[in-house]
Amino acid sequence: MEQYAEAKQRWKHISPLKLLALGFAAIILLGALLLMMPCSNRSGQGIPFLNALFTATSATCVTGLVVYDTYTQFTTFGQLVIMLLIQTGGLGFMTLAVLFALVTRKRIGLKERTFLMESVASLQLGGVVRLAKRILMVTFMVEGLGVLLLAIRFVPMFGVGTGLWYALFHAVSAFCNAGFDLMGRYEPYTSLVPFVGDALVILTISGLILIGGMGFLVWDDIWEHGWRVRRYRLHTKIVLLGSVLLVSVPYLLFLIIEQDGALAGLGTGERHLAALFSAVTPRTAGFNSVDTAQLTQGGALLTMLLMLVGGSSGSTAGGMKITTVAVLLLTVRAYVRQDRDVEAFGRRLEDDATRHASAASTMYLVGAVALCFLLTTQSGLSITDTLFEALSALGTVGMSRGITRQMNGLCRVGLILGMYMGRVGSLSVAMALIQRGGRTGNLRRPVEKIVLG
Repeated sequence: MEQYAEAKQRWKHISPLKLLALGFAAIILLGALLLMMPCSNRSGQGIPFLNALFTATSATCVTGLVVYDTYTQFTTFGQLVIMLLIQTGGLGFMTLAVLFALVTRKRIGLKERTFLMESVASLQLGGVVRLAKRILMVTFMVEGLGVLLLAIRFVPMFGVGTGLWYALFHAVSAFCNAGFDLMGRYEPYTSLVPFVGDALVILTISGLILIGGMGFLVWDDIWEHGWRVRRYRLHTKIVLLGSVLLVSVPYLLFLIIEQDGALAGLGTGERHLAALFSAVTPRTAGFNSVDTAQLTQGGALLTMLLMLVGGSSGSTAGGMKITTVAVLLLTVRAYVRQDRDVEAFGRRLEDDATRHASAASTMYLVGAVALCFLLTTQSGLSITDTLFEALSALGTVGMSRGITRQMNGLCRVGLILGMYMGRVGSLSVAMALIQRGGRTGNLRRPVEKIVLG
């Protein structure tokens, strides 16, 4: 009884970061068990645990890397499990817990609000439940609009029932930046290549990806202030400006770089749609409308850079995040100009922002290098392919040059860990696992200089 009471007390005092890490792990494990069941697979037979775990991790961490084609391998029930894992992973299980509490009219206490604040990356505890309500409302509104638009194309093509299901699945997958698709009915692992010139499908999916990748705080700002940009938070201004640049510039670059590569043979309209989609989807959706393996070396490098940056903090996207990269660049600018403070849009960044951005980006890059090293040494594939795969997993992108299915068991375990750390956050995972109290008070170590640069 004493051991039970002690364990219960420890559970009550669990940190938000540790709960977030454990919560995602529990959801992944449950999803893997469901996908192993014969009723989830068209063959009527179960699949190996490692493959089920890989698929569940990819869905929950909204990545999109697959070892099976979703349409040809899984039944409608299995596809439903994957879609629910995507929705849960995209919004965060604590946000869905708020939905459950609202439906059952349960009180949301201070501890739950603290966990929710960490889950949605809110800047403050006050108003976090209101933010969660808006997140749910915006999610269902945008996904609902996506279903209606995609149904216009899919219902005439596949019939009412199948068309509506396809519209729902792809709307959720796109909004949550997951990249799972059901277009294996044309050809396994084909993604959206059959719709490369379909403006309705490509633009709808692109819009869902961008809205999902902007982040919850940006939605809240736009909801609160509309078009009054001057009232937006600094976070929102950086995300919006960064998003515009990270779509428009790569779009033009893809048009130039891939004109004789992946875009060769396409008409003018198809070429522009494909270039736009190639600029949008690496941050971090995982769909593709052209064969990724056909990208030139320059196109592959540009895609990897986009995967490295990713989307916005507190969104359904992964990567290092726009704000993290922005803080690093602003810090460099301030250092070169010998400014005392790091500033943007007439505001001074807090002193801890640079420290946090440096730690997060360093952890991310170390993880990417370690995962790439594992894949390269264990698979024997080229450094371009393995680095592409490593950044795709850690950035929860899901794009692949067709090598995921060639990976052995050890490589798949590495990719699973990469996807998990990419969704929860490598820095968050490290902080959850290594909980040591920092030095407090005024006592500090003596200072000594080292040579840098």
